[in-house]
Amino acid sequence: MSESVQQEPTRRGRRPRGADTRAALLAAAREVFTEQGYDGATVRAIAGRAGVDAAMVNHWFGGKDKLFSEAVLQVPFNPNEIIAELMKGDIHDLGERIIRRFLTSWDEQGGGVFAALIRSVAAHEQVAHALRDFFTKHVFGQLAGTVAQDQPALRANLVASQLIGLGVTRYVAEFDPLATADVETLVAAIGPNVQRYLTGSLSS
Repeated sequence: MSESVQQEPTRRGRRPRGADTRAALLAAAREVFTEQGYDGATVRAIAGRAGVDAAMVNHWFGGKDKLFSEAVLQVPFNPNEIIAELMKGDIHDLGERIIRRFLTSWDEQGGGVFAALIRSVAAHEQVAHALRDFFTKHVFGQLAGTVAQDQPALRANLVASQLIGLGVTRYVAEFDPLATADVETLVAAIGPNVQRYLTGSLSS
């Protein structure tokens, strides 16, 4: 099936060459996938955003699927560094630190890779695996395994559902006023829920 043609203004200035072309395509792909999702993004739009010929996508990545994998599925966060950062401080404030850490990071990128993943989850089967591995296995699974007294797997899933739901409503669906609320307002409102999921009772 041929992809639809989208007009994308080409960036002015010298076209990138060699490894710079590859880096430019990755940067452009993250932007376009974030805005359009996997289905909506076209090779021509990505190449236009990068200021190169569309044939360069095939040359460097072999097509849109591999470009998506390298630009989006390889989540640019180190789980071990995140966990070490979150575990600094009082364990009773862990829920607030989690909300603050992720919202601050996502806000700096306008939703960034997370928004690209969510917009693409129905079109790319690897997205669900990437989200599950990152949130429930590598981050919240390890946190729950460290601080929870029981049911760590369930607790990790509950925390993941809170973060993913928050990300969807803030960056993808853009529900106001949640989409425009300041970070500390959301930390105060949602942090206690995440804290209960990790260390509180799940039966009351």
